[in-house]
Amino acid sequence: MPSPPVAPAVSLKALAIAFGLKGGGRYTAVDGIDLAVAPGEFVAIVGPTGCGKSTLLNATAGLIKPFTGKVEIFGGPLPGLNARAGYLFQQDALMPWKTALDNVAVALEPQGVPRAKAEDRAREWLRRVGLSAFLDRYPHMLSGGQKKRVALAQCLIRDPEILLMDEPFGPLDAQTRQIMGNLLLELWAADRKAVMFVTHDLEEAIALADRVVVMSAGPAAGIIGDFTVALPRPRDIAEVRLEPAFHHIHKEIWSKLRIEVQRAYAAGEGVAP
Repeated sequence: MPSPPVAPAVSLKALAIAFGLKGGGRYTAVDGIDLAVAPGEFVAIVGPTGCGKSTLLNATAGLIKPFTGKVEIFGGPLPGLNARAGYLFQQDALMPWKTALDNVAVALEPQGVPRAKAEDRAREWLRRVGLSAFLDRYPHMLSGGQKKRVALAQCLIRDPEILLMDEPFGPLDAQTRQIMGNLLLELWAADRKAVMFVTHDLEEAIALADRVVVMSAGPAAGIIGDFTVALPRPRDIAEVRLEPAFHHIHKEIWSKLRIEVQRAYAAGEGVAP
């Protein structure tokens, strides 16, 4: 007997998200979204500013409800907050009065993990992200990249099955972004989770992902492209960008994305696209 098909980790079906406007009426952010992310698959989402990339993550996290359509997690409906997902935002959610160790260990409090065990696991995660020597440092004593490593450990210590990442490396300089990208790939390869990674950086998307999904300009943004990234793994963020295949797929995706970026810019300037 063949094995039954494995349900997607995330399935967005005919999804539309709309928000009420102050003066009445409704703004439709995204519409007609059909997207499936398989268990262990790394999917990057790109598109012009304001196209609803973060909205898709928020719907997957259960932070906002669909106007129409549905969100399914591992084949079942999502009734509320997605307890099977971890969310890493652009701005770190570190508590300034807690050390790196405490910031990571506190993520286990909702699970009722005893304090001593939580600290042991936090030490291990801080070791995995290269911060064993910074356990007692407060956030203001850490560099931007170090704070991002703490935030990553804080997210992964809960062992989520789905990782939602919203421009997580956006505030970092180019060199630190490459280092964090390689660290993310290393951690992901060790325990593959389904990843939805939002970024404005097309090169970053291609270097990291198995697939790159392209969204149109808003309002009522939709998916206009879904590209497989056929680059071998493991990857080094700096080296993979030198490969001819990388430049080929970058050109292919950018030919679609550029039009939407221009449309979004024209709309912002009040110019007919």
